[in-house]
Amino acid sequence: MPDTPPVEDLGDGVWSLPVPIPGNPLGFTYVYVLTGSEGPVLIDTGWDHDDAWDALVKGLARTGHTVQEVRGAVLTHFHPDHTGLTGRLREASGAWLAMHPADIAVTEHLLSRDDDTRRRELADQMRAAGFPADDTAELLAGPRYSPPPVVPDLPLADGARVDLPGRDLRAVWTPGHTPGHLCLHLADGGRLFTGDHVLPRITPHVGQFPLTADAGDPLGDFLASQRIIGDLPGADSLVCLPSHERRFGGLRTRAAEIMEHHEDRLAEILLLLRTTGAATLWETSRGLTWRRPWADMSVRSRHMAAAETAAHLRLTEERGLTTRTGTPDLPRWAAVTGPDAPA
Repeated sequence: MPDTPPVEDLGDGVWSLPVPIPGNPLGFTYVYVLTGSEGPVLIDTGWDHDDAWDALVKGLARTGHTVQEVRGAVLTHFHPDHTGLTGRLREASGAWLAMHPADIAVTEHLLSRDDDTRRRELADQMRAAGFPADDTAELLAGPRYSPPPVVPDLPLADGARVDLPGRDLRAVWTPGHTPGHLCLHLADGGRLFTGDHVLPRITPHVGQFPLTADAGDPLGDFLASQRIIGDLPGADSLVCLPSHERRFGGLRTRAAEIMEHHEDRLAEILLLLRTTGAATLWETSRGLTWRRPWADMSVRSRHMAAAETAAHLRLTEERGLTTRTGTPDLPRWAAVTGPDAPA
């Protein structure tokens, strides 16, 4: 687990506050503080944990502000390491919470489901993916998923300006990692807050949910978003401030590397299916190369890996490279072959 770096003044009224994620290999989420003429605004809030809240409150004090002075928080996406403290923040300060409408809809959906319902839906998904019964039982017995504590009150559409008087901070919609993921462009400061869309070393997770859904194309959206972000005016002169790891430059080059990684993965999947024949999602996922051998992964990691494989399979369907066979309860994917197969 990486060491948590110190609070840092990045200049021009921008601060980075590393907020810990206890027990998670990511280690921390960067919460960014931007000062404006009528109070500070946060980008993300961090994980819902007492240690995380203490780090946020103490970090804000280092910037010369109290949590009660926070004007609002822009949330890059709905994942709990970014939205977990929204409830405490709203209670302490009355701050507005802004998020893209697509992720607001996801948040509303998650909060409408009780834990038993979510677990039944997860079990159905894993059976349809072909997971062994033992894996399904183990995952269902694990910790419950934590949805965001509250629904954000301000929809923030692509290109919209954030309510931060005295600064020009604008939303850039980059769907893929989640349907409503946002990057934030500080046009008057030459900075881009990339959330989890572009990270300097690791490749952001892109999953298909539900696992065997035959609609949507999150990976296709993600690749299109990488092209959009890489084509921002002056992209390679921007200082990129991600939610994890470290700040970086060379945005266009990094976006191209991420796209190449996914194209390589698509090629690996097609080669596997041409070798093995039609396969379930679990069989396909198990047959791919992962940083850790499939047999050594925790069941939670296998589930995440399968979600990523599912997103790749959806894109191969969209490109006409695979077809879905089997049954709705247990679909299989087969590579399209023959003279009419796409190149």
